[in-house]
Amino acid sequence: MANPLLAPVLGFFAKLSFPRLFALTAALFVLDLVVPDLVPFVDELLLGLGTLLLANFRKRKDPDAIQPPVEPRR
Repeated sequence: MANPLLAPVLGFFAKLSFPRLFALTAALFVLDLVVPDLVPFVDELLLGLGTLLLANFRKRKDPDAIQPPVEPRR
């Protein structure tokens, strides 16, 4: 069961693009290393952000491969 305090936060973070999500996760991780337990639930937040990063980490498809082939006009 998801933590009711972290579920809305992770829902917001799920809408971010991969570069912004990665930067946010990296900054939060470094902040947690420098000042441990600054923010409550930061460890759970980092686990959730890591999960979102892995879910968003995929190769982008070639735009030409996405479009269906066009039939020639007669």
